[in-house]
Amino acid sequence: MSFIELKNINKTFNEVAVLKNVNIKIEEGNVLGILGRSGSGKSVLINMLRGTKEYEPDSGEMIFNIAICKECLRVEPPSKVGEKCSCGGTFEAEHIDFWNTDRKYFAEIRKRISIMLQRNFALYERETVIENVLRAMKGGEYEENLYKALDLLEMVQMSHRITHISRDLSGGEKQRVVLARQMAKEPMLFLADEPTGTLDPQTAEYLHQTLIDGVKNEGVTMVITSHWPEVMNKLADQVIWLEKGEIIEKGSADIVVQKFLDTVPLPKKVNDVEYGGPVIKTQDLKKHFYSIERGVIKAVDGINLEINKSEIFGIVGLSGSGKTTLSRMLIGLTDPSGGEVETKLGDDWIDMKESGPLGRGRVIPYIGLLHQEYSLYPYRTVLGNLTDSISLDLPAEFAKMKAIHTLNAVGFDNEYATIILNKDPDELSGGERHRVAIAQVLIQEPNIIILDEPTGTMDPITRVQVTDSILKAREELEQTFLIISHDMDFVIDVCDRTALMRGGKLLKIGEPKEIVKELTPDEKEKMLN
Repeated sequence: MSFIELKNINKTFNEVAVLKNVNIKIEEGNVLGILGRSGSGKSVLINMLRGTKEYEPDSGEMIFNIAICKECLRVEPPSKVGEKCSCGGTFEAEHIDFWNTDRKYFAEIRKRISIMLQRNFALYERETVIENVLRAMKGGEYEENLYKALDLLEMVQMSHRITHISRDLSGGEKQRVVLARQMAKEPMLFLADEPTGTLDPQTAEYLHQTLIDGVKNEGVTMVITSHWPEVMNKLADQVIWLEKGEIIEKGSADIVVQKFLDTVPLPKKVNDVEYGGPVIKTQDLKKHFYSIERGVIKAVDGINLEINKSEIFGIVGLSGSGKTTLSRMLIGLTDPSGGEVETKLGDDWIDMKESGPLGRGRVIPYIGLLHQEYSLYPYRTVLGNLTDSISLDLPAEFAKMKAIHTLNAVGFDNEYATIILNKDPDELSGGERHRVAIAQVLIQEPNIIILDEPTGTMDPITRVQVTDSILKAREELEQTFLIISHDMDFVIDVCDRTALMRGGKLLKIGEPKEIVKELTPDEKEKMLN
């Protein structure tokens, strides 16, 4: 008997069918992988399995075959049937339709499900790392729980941060603490919705291995969505491929993943691009930080660089190499410790170290920036995010036309772009929100566009569409792009030249394929997986 059975599941939001006649069985201790493009229904299915109120199916059954102690209502996987509960009772077999059962059974099952959501760290921000993990533990002696928490933090490679306040951690560190918290609940079902989508490859690999060691190898049933096919190959026992809410393929990971990848188009490559003269240049640019523990930290150390008009320029390197700090100095968001940095506006070179409306303030309105930790305005529709919220004052009908045109550029077809204009961001999938954030930058038609990890939550097909939209924007609008990325495949496809950073220094500039040859074995493993 399967642990979980989905029978003819259907779900509609705002008259749009997001899940259609979904049927799947999940065996106890197995890992189900869910592949699909952004908006295919992956996150909806994950939230439905979690029991999130807004995701109750319109029709169909979600059956949990469980072991339950009728004395204390403790719920366990079906393999525990016949065993003794800690309260003295005995676990009995139950066949429960999750969304159509007594609320007490629904609540008890829900307690035994843990979830990691994309871009949602769900931590007590003012408490320490160890306090966050201890909070997730129910019952037990404090000292015993403390040792368990320390073991979990060591497993997620966060034992060196146990006394740090959670709000002061990086995004990758927060995600690892979230994983430790969810594991501390000792779930019978672990759900992971793009848990590493926004992380650099090195941190993502830590989390993937931890999911294998702490969840899969412990026999915990898991459902995971990911746009990284290699994650499916490593973790999943079976994979389903969702397309517009329907399962179009199911089977072993290697077969389904390959069929999915076969549908990914090759990006268009533009040759013989005519560049203008330099529009960004630096000379001996530095940014040094000072730490009591570590002394002088040379985040950026003596960079000489020129970027030309209409060029797509990439900067690659591992986390901590100085990429983001350099990009922030180039556009005036971070003041240098030394050296020169200038940006061209019209015929004038503007000193980006000089603040005020006659200094970098002249240039900033013509620079578009997508932060790695992008965000949309939650209480405005997609149309509002693309127009009103960024002070783009346009007649209503023209604003709608321009918004649809820009959404086309990031991979939405006309029909779906029209549908999502009136949706709030939380009604979109993570990948869809990411594309809207890029559209929010493109719609302003800036001269220079900085994209920091633009492909973080994107499936392979969407990544190709974004690649094509960048090339198209460069061709039609003569825009200059600076792309910060760990995704070397994306950089190879889209960039004209690429710089390799290591330890705050710019080691080499050349064609992307040449830069790949300069990567160390460690960098290749973490940037080309």
